[in-house]
Amino acid sequence: MTADNHLIVCPNCRAINRVISGREAEATCGKCKSKVFEPQPLELVGATFDRHIAKNEIPVLVDFYSPSCGPCLMMGPQFDDAAKQLHPQVRLAKIDTTMEQAIAGRFGIQAVPTLALFKGGKEVARQPGAMNAQQIVSWARQYI
Repeated sequence: MTADNHLIVCPNCRAINRVISGREAEATCGKCKSKVFEPQPLELVGATFDRHIAKNEIPVLVDFYSPSCGPCLMMGPQFDDAAKQLHPQVRLAKIDTTMEQAIAGRFGIQAVPTLALFKGGKEVARQPGAMNAQQIVSWARQYI
């Protein structure tokens, strides 16, 4: 891939799209014609998680959470706000650890919320505990 473009996985159909750098906001999927990159977190599950982590050439910041966790619920709107601030440099995603226990186990998630940043298919940073939007953005920017 050249420095002028990168691959982004479509959140709708999971097709891999070549997107020109700086044009992420306008890019549409070549297969399903939906927007390729929105400034909001994606809710991922098993197969979609693996594809987004392995095939996106942009960093993916994942919030491992539980819907019954008080701090997770408090951090949810903050994570949404961080998605707007980090767009289009980072794709934000969420994994419900109660529904996706295999993924949580594979990554050794022992507490929620836990943020994990992936680049090139590999985890490069992890941060347990709730944070506000500015803390999430500052933390993520250290590693991208």
